[in-house]
Amino acid sequence: MSKDLIKAPNGKTDIKSLTLSELTECVKEMGEPKFRAGQLYDWMHKKHAAGYDDMSNISKSLKEKCLENFEYTSLKVVEVLESKVDETKKFLFGLSDGNIIESVYMKYKFGVSVCISSQVGCRMGCRFCASTLDGVVRNLLPSEMLDQIYSISRYTGQKISRVVVMGSGEPLDNYDNLLRFIDLLTNEDGLNLGQRNLTVSTCGIVPNILKLADKNLSINLALSLHASNNDKRKELMPIANKYSLDEVLSACRTYFEKTGRQLTFEYSLVSGVNDTDADAKELSELLSGFNCVVNLIPVNPIKERSYQPTDRTGALAFKNKLEKSRINVTIRREMGRDINGACGQLRRRHLEETN
Repeated sequence: MSKDLIKAPNGKTDIKSLTLSELTECVKEMGEPKFRAGQLYDWMHKKHAAGYDDMSNISKSLKEKCLENFEYTSLKVVEVLESKVDETKKFLFGLSDGNIIESVYMKYKFGVSVCISSQVGCRMGCRFCASTLDGVVRNLLPSEMLDQIYSISRYTGQKISRVVVMGSGEPLDNYDNLLRFIDLLTNEDGLNLGQRNLTVSTCGIVPNILKLADKNLSINLALSLHASNNDKRKELMPIANKYSLDEVLSACRTYFEKTGRQLTFEYSLVSGVNDTDADAKELSELLSGFNCVVNLIPVNPIKERSYQPTDRTGALAFKNKLEKSRINVTIRREMGRDINGACGQLRRRHLEETN
């Protein structure tokens, strides 16, 4: 097998991260007819097989060759929490190397949306986020991002209609694996999710926003903004010390100009920190002229930080102030609050209990 192919943590080639053309070459190298690659690919990416044993039209000899040459990523369901408030489900998955990640299943009128992680942990250091408290362990492989979706679909029996890469980790800090994940997820030979139904969130890694803009994709970009000026953003998000707010917004503007996709600005409302009348006014001026929507998110409190969410009345008042300045605004529907809904909370609780 080629040394350039993506490897799993155990050093074997990661079969679920291969493109169909790469898999075809590998199958031919094993002395098998190339149509077998299409069968394997179909089982992995359309039928979401949990392993080779599920593949009814694959010969025993080919299964043995695959076991010898490839690692087959199939996430282990460690825990599932189901909200009593809505149909939200929080999944804790075990990886082959013993690490754990989390994903969220959310039911909407339009269908099912899944929020997935892109890294084990996160190194961005955002002050209000549980994902980053212990730093980053490693990047997730394309297969490990995909299998969060496949496993949830298999577990719930539901077709996934939208995917958000907004769980633990910074997707653009795992840029190459993210691009391959997008290709595999949206490929017509696989799940064939429409690119417009995929959203990637970033805290603002400027060079990779610009690289992504050049890829001519139709995916949605969401920027974790969370502040109306650079000084306040530095307090909440250490990435602002490397890339200024002006640089980040300029990159976002370039992304819109090259893709035509409306931007989303995520804004976590923290009581007494970034939810004042002055913040609303400054934010309106900052985003004037942008083709965008601001998604207000009452921050999910975590016990390691003192931040508290803006109450409903305050959130509505903030929304109204932005709308008076002709800014499109939504308030994110709070889902899964009773099941450690915020990024990283379930994983951190599990680590505390098992260590």
